[in-house]
Amino acid sequence: MTGQRTAGIIPARYASTRLPGKPLSMIAGKPMIQRVYENCVRASVLDSVCVATDDARIAEAVRDFGGTAVMTRADHPSGTDRVAEAARGLDAAIIVNIQGDQPFIDPAMIEEAVRPMLENPALEIATLMYRIANEADLHDPGVVKVVVDHSGRALYFSRSLIPFPREKIVHGVFEHVGTYVYRAATLQRLTQLAPTTLERVECLEQLRWLEHGLRIHVAESRIDAMEFSGFSVDTPEDLQRAERMLRERGLD
Repeated sequence: MTGQRTAGIIPARYASTRLPGKPLSMIAGKPMIQRVYENCVRASVLDSVCVATDDARIAEAVRDFGGTAVMTRADHPSGTDRVAEAARGLDAAIIVNIQGDQPFIDPAMIEEAVRPMLENPALEIATLMYRIANEADLHDPGVVKVVVDHSGRALYFSRSLIPFPREKIVHGVFEHVGTYVYRAATLQRLTQLAPTTLERVECLEQLRWLEHGLRIHVAESRIDAMEFSGFSVDTPEDLQRAERMLRERGLD
């Protein structure tokens, strides 16, 4: 284990096609971005947490609940670019990109993603996967799948079912969890890479990194309640579902 400082950055933009102002959407009396932030600060592997945004309303909301907000440019093509800009002003060797639309993210998930980077200085990028249990998810293009080699290195990410079951062999299918961990220098390098064909075909940014030869370590998450902890909000219906899940679990 090393003493490298690790910073968690939550990219948050106001514009959203399906749910404008998504980070400020209320879930049982709290803005979604606050729920994400509060869970992140509970992760023992993070030395600091901030929200990277281009919108003053989001920054103000974060500061109102006692969080740290960093203003970034409005023209970033991806959350990775926004995180990279915010990271330049931080004294951290490891940067964690945490999705701002996962209000119930378990701090243990963040630790699962970060630990391999702390323990193995050769790793440049790390992320998570978990075994798919829901049959419908196998064929849902919104559920990104990943296959890895024996060392845990990503071979490919796809919206299609991978591996395709041509033969009846017992095997697991894994969903990719979009929490990324980077060496600070690697993160800045990613912003300089040109878009690639596979990335355009699948609309998956991480394929650009693979096509350019970077290695991505993928740890398997052992979180039991992934349906709750990994839940992402994209629509007004998702907000209703989020509140329902909180009520069912007796949480606020």
